[in-house]
Amino acid sequence: MTDFLKLKKSNCKNCYKCIRHCPVKSIRFSGNQAHIVSDECILCGQCFVVCPQNAKEIFDSIETAKNLLGTYPVVIASVAPSFVANYDGIDIEIMEDALKKLGFTAAERTDLGAALVKTQYEAILNEGRQDVVISSCCPSVNMLIQKHFPAALPYLARVMTPMQAHAADIRKRYKDAKVVFIGPCISKKEEAELHEGSADCVLTFEELTKWMNAKGIDFERPKEDSFGPVRKTISTGSFPTPGGIIKSMKPSKDYIYMNVDGTENCINAIKDIINGKLNKCFIEMSSCSGSCIGGPIMEKNNRNPVRDYAATLRYTGTEEYPCDCTIDESLMQSHSYIGTGAAIPGHDAISDILQQMGKTTPEDELNCGSCGYNTCREKAIAIYQGKADMTMCLPFLKDRAESFSDTIIQNTPNGIFVLNDQLEVQQINASALRILNIRYASDVLGEQVIRIMDPYDFLQVLHEGKFIRDKRIYLAEYSKYVEETILYDRNYHILICILRDVTEEEQQRSRKEQLSRQTIEITDKVVEKQMRVVQEIASLLGETTAETKIALTKLKDSLRDE
Repeated sequence: MTDFLKLKKSNCKNCYKCIRHCPVKSIRFSGNQAHIVSDECILCGQCFVVCPQNAKEIFDSIETAKNLLGTYPVVIASVAPSFVANYDGIDIEIMEDALKKLGFTAAERTDLGAALVKTQYEAILNEGRQDVVISSCCPSVNMLIQKHFPAALPYLARVMTPMQAHAADIRKRYKDAKVVFIGPCISKKEEAELHEGSADCVLTFEELTKWMNAKGIDFERPKEDSFGPVRKTISTGSFPTPGGIIKSMKPSKDYIYMNVDGTENCINAIKDIINGKLNKCFIEMSSCSGSCIGGPIMEKNNRNPVRDYAATLRYTGTEEYPCDCTIDESLMQSHSYIGTGAAIPGHDAISDILQQMGKTTPEDELNCGSCGYNTCREKAIAIYQGKADMTMCLPFLKDRAESFSDTIIQNTPNGIFVLNDQLEVQQINASALRILNIRYASDVLGEQVIRIMDPYDFLQVLHEGKFIRDKRIYLAEYSKYVEETILYDRNYHILICILRDVTEEEQQRSRKEQLSRQTIEITDKVVEKQMRVVQEIASLLGETTAETKIALTKLKDSLRDE
């Protein structure tokens, strides 16, 4: 099966926004990349809409459409009625003219198929056999029930979608015709692939615009308003708006009618139906908020819900499409369960994963949603299923990072403290407290650095921007020698001071210097004494003392150098 929605790997930045907006959490993270789980995805397109990096890519069907036009003599375009919202000021006649320039034989509005479908709904309700009827017009809602809520399958109307019904009607009227559906929906692409006899190809509005731009074709808009009284529209023109199906139906007194749009709202309604909380009702469901005019491939620069709604209603007519309100078996279609194969962990497995994330009590389960999942337990289930990992939990990472850095900072022998731009102490570690003879950190936190050290070096680094590294200074008030390093982080506006206690080194160096001086003094005395002895011997032996003097002088200089 074709992957109609996939990821551009180079663009994913691990923001988890796609998971947060995916109503069925059909996204898996591995190798720091997001991957769509096709078996669970309902192709609602929300991840495509919200992705800030444009990392989601829709399968391009333009070449398929071109091949159909080049191979078959009759190719009819079935255009979703939401086109009037996507293309401002365009009616079906203008759309048809543009499509004919691309090579299409003709173009029709898909709400001709919607009229066929809604009469089937009316017939089902007139029979009164089905307690709750869920509309089957939205393929994403159909997949939602088939994949994730099979218990609701008996309530899903056994009727084709408008796209399928329109394609079937076109083939009755045009011999050997091929059908290309054009609309704002990604899930229609998979629907066309899964159902034989449906559209032969599905294009999105974005693909149509791209194709027309490449061919240099533009819509020839009339000078006057094309939405005049001579328009050829039918009452299902409101179909792509919330409750559009219901508006076109003849109501049955035995049922109540309601519309639900947005996948989250649909899920809540489906749960109520399964739990028996709704009875004798017809529910029009659309996975997109705002119904079809809020579709994921309504071009992003054209999105304006209020304007789109008004444009669609303005183009709605009152003419009825001639249909018999009886069950037409050719328009009936069953909806079977599609298993996802996702394993559900038990209580112990979930608890083990939560403990690994540092969530040992219910209070630890913050349910902050930063990972994209609604609750920590949902996240644990996703980890068990291989769709997520521990590092996606922001509090977990924060605690681990803080614990790791605190362990290092608190155990390093170097003194470390942090100042803000006002030279106020923000943090200080145990080694710095020891070096500076401070009992408690609270004694200096928030105080000016002048309380503990001379601020001159800090001011110099702050204003000149030149770091100080390993500068050896003597802290007279603490009787300590330290090597001072001061860094300035311009991004966070903080000064970081690192003090290395070198007092013992200085003391050792001082003792060594003192020992060297004492050795030199002793050597001087020995040399002088030996010189006198040598002179006395030389005078007796009549020998010169020059060579002896040179040797002793070298010995003396050598000791002084040490």
